[in-house]
Amino acid sequence: MNEKRRSLESLLKPRSVAVIGASRHDGSLGKKIFDNLLESSFKGPVFPINPNAKEIASIKAYPSIFDVPEPVELAVIAVPAEFVLEAAEQCGLKGVKSLVVISAGFAENGKEGVNRQRDLASICRHHGMRLVGPNCMGVLNTDPDVSLNATFSHVFPPRGDIAMATQSGALGLVILEYAKNLNIGLSTFASVGNRADVSSNDLMEYWRDDPDTSVIMLYLESFGNPRKFARLARSISPHKPIVAVKSGRTAQGSKAAASHTGALATVDVAVDALFAQTGIIRVDDLEQLFDVSDVLSRQPLPKGNRIAILTNGGGPGALAADACSAAGLELTHLSAETVAGLRALLPVRASLGNPIDITDVGAAEYRGALSLLAGDNNIDSVIVIFIPPVFACPEEVATVIRDLAPEFRRRGKPLIASFMGQRGCVPGTTLPAGTAGVPSFAFPEAAVHALAKALEYSRQRQKPKGTAPEFLDIDRERAKKIIDSALDGWLEPDTAFSLLQAYGIMTQEIRAAENLERAIDAAQEIGFPVALKIDSTAILHKTEAGGVSLEIGSPEELKQAYDDMMEKMRIAGLIKGIRGVYVQKMAETGTEVIAGINHDAIFGPLILFGLGGIYTELFQDSTVRITPLTDADAKEMVRSVKAYRLLEGFRGAPPADVPAIEELLLRLSALVEDVPRIKEMDLNPVRVFGEGRGYAVLDARIRLGSTERLALPK
Repeated sequence: MNEKRRSLESLLKPRSVAVIGASRHDGSLGKKIFDNLLESSFKGPVFPINPNAKEIASIKAYPSIFDVPEPVELAVIAVPAEFVLEAAEQCGLKGVKSLVVISAGFAENGKEGVNRQRDLASICRHHGMRLVGPNCMGVLNTDPDVSLNATFSHVFPPRGDIAMATQSGALGLVILEYAKNLNIGLSTFASVGNRADVSSNDLMEYWRDDPDTSVIMLYLESFGNPRKFARLARSISPHKPIVAVKSGRTAQGSKAAASHTGALATVDVAVDALFAQTGIIRVDDLEQLFDVSDVLSRQPLPKGNRIAILTNGGGPGALAADACSAAGLELTHLSAETVAGLRALLPVRASLGNPIDITDVGAAEYRGALSLLAGDNNIDSVIVIFIPPVFACPEEVATVIRDLAPEFRRRGKPLIASFMGQRGCVPGTTLPAGTAGVPSFAFPEAAVHALAKALEYSRQRQKPKGTAPEFLDIDRERAKKIIDSALDGWLEPDTAFSLLQAYGIMTQEIRAAENLERAIDAAQEIGFPVALKIDSTAILHKTEAGGVSLEIGSPEELKQAYDDMMEKMRIAGLIKGIRGVYVQKMAETGTEVIAGINHDAIFGPLILFGLGGIYTELFQDSTVRITPLTDADAKEMVRSVKAYRLLEGFRGAPPADVPAIEELLLRLSALVEDVPRIKEMDLNPVRVFGEGRGYAVLDARIRLGSTERLALPK
């Protein structure tokens, strides 16, 4: 057992608990927490700490933690904020191993609270105590050998294999109530509050090796250390699913970005990228969080997307079919043997397609039909829908599902129920919790959504992890000279191209010219046809301003294009910022894409890829990943955009050099990892040529930020 996991044992599996602030007064947090510890039948001693009471709930109370005659592993502090530091110091001197500070009035409450939280964390570090909170709801463990409810929620959920961390104490109350009502079992639960010490990252690391936990649920409001989070999630998700809901999806008051990449690589896009790369299942709300976790906890992973729907009502079956289509699930063709068996079993009025509408029959027909579906090799998963009719009672059908669940599990097929109008357990019976249980939903659409997410995770586990390749032809010394000599701000285009070339990124030849005469000389040197581009400090997007002219085939055409461009600039009032023009060799035809970098304050460098050219922001056909990229990340990025169909060869067009674009993304990842001063980059357009012919960056914008310098790897 590693040291960090051992340090959390005293928090989640303590052998003794003290409640500092335990009280006799109804409604006080101290009383609720103390009562909950007793009612949950915690397996160790519980010590109430209160200088004004001799006993609480018939248990001897102690004036201070020092007076407790036995060792204390966990102390729950529920006193006003101004007394917390003293209590924490006393716990440290006593030898307490972990604290849960319920009290509010810390970093969430102004400068004084920030200072108080800093001092609390310092006390805990000094004494080697782990700290959950402050401003939290507490921790919980349903293991019968522990039976810990160190929260102020009276709800003690059923035993299960789902672990949960939440940053919101208020939501924690709802979460525990929801879990109990739906018979969804938890292993452990922690409300981390202000995260002065223990965070979701720490808990994930604990749950990674916890034999009692098979699924991890997270409610996140923010990320402390996204890179550590990503590293942990990558190591956990291939073995245990992580299901997360992240609040704050919409950007309020977002500023205008100076590049296409900056406009497209928003914070929520970065969260999606982080989750996609690490195998985390992202859901939109708490209901979906429980739905998906319940399926992952109780059912085997789907082997494929072939679905069979068994229903006793045509309408719900049609709704489920529509939901399957939207979620990428296929309503499979039943085998001839299954169809024959259903025909012999069901009345003539039954529909034997898929969905299978068995109409108004009883539990016996449900049993026979489900048995046939369990043995059909054309089916990967089954959704069974039941509307309580006159002819069959819910309890009998639920019993059938319960009885057949082990057979579906033996065959590795998820079985999910929808008892219309009833959520969770069917009245009068129990679809059993634990690994043999069958999740039950009030509406079929929710069942389909949860199953689709389970399939998403199943496919994610099958993907290769990938590696970050090392490019031996990178000229880091050349790059270092360029960066060290550059000021903050946007690089000149020829300087930007030089930096890209140092990292083996292919660019189209370009020359700067301060006047028409120099432009003609440059064009003759590189060879016609050429493109003419304005060089201006006042223009962000040259095409929109009329600052680009293409397919110039002679000096005479160049002069005409130059004069026309300058006249447009004068008319638009943009002449003042013009420093000259750039002359660039025209590239052969190909597909235009965009690649870019945006440095996010939370997530660090983000790599963007998508449809390029003038329609980049209009269609917003792009994807983002967090660096460093692996070869698997790059491959997935290129294939995840709609523009990939163009790269494949759309309607008879020749396919493009996809491997070259994947390599471009990997070289960009290496560049931004080496050069942290890069804050923004647009390579747009990047012209991708035919198979084996590579690509060329036609336009590059690179903005440098901080004064950090390139650190050459040893």
